[in-house]
Amino acid sequence: MATRDDKDEQETDAEVGEGEASSNEALAKAEGDDAAAAGDAPAELAAPGEGDDAVDIASTLGSERYVHAAFFVAGILGAYIASKVLVLAWSQLAGWPAAVRAVPQLVSYTEEQRDTIALVVGALVGTLMVVQSYRKESVRTWAGEVAAELSKVTWPTREAVLNGTLVVVVASTIGTIYIAVLDKIWGFLTTLVYGA
Repeated sequence: MATRDDKDEQETDAEVGEGEASSNEALAKAEGDDAAAAGDAPAELAAPGEGDDAVDIASTLGSERYVHAAFFVAGILGAYIASKVLVLAWSQLAGWPAAVRAVPQLVSYTEEQRDTIALVVGALVGTLMVVQSYRKESVRTWAGEVAAELSKVTWPTREAVLNGTLVVVVASTIGTIYIAVLDKIWGFLTTLVYGA
């Protein structure tokens, strides 16, 4: 038989256990809120036709998706610039007689072939540039910090942008009309004083 003291002790243990469980739940919720505010928490979104366990890839990546997109755009831009520089250098060298005597293959390709070769070489240069940059921990850390800060920015709504644009257009129109009227008045007064 359990005595009254044993029952009180069991009730106290149960209350402590419940208190620990609720404090653990509150701590987990707070940590989840902090991670969600930083943009690092994966958000689970059910895709149409799939179960509740579906995870949206873009939400899972958080601000990292912007880092990857930036590296991708940098690679394309690097490839484009490298190909244009190569075409320009090739054209300059093809017009220089000493270079043509030294390397006769400079003029053996047509303009279209030069563009194609320069595009392929530019793509290789852009890819190597991005891979080398991505492998550097300092560059990745910097890009991640920039993306994390940008993800905290509160962007204006469509209505706020339209209202702001309307205010600027109206204020500019009023200012233009005011200055035009002053110019006409000043021109009229100048004509009266100095004559035609």
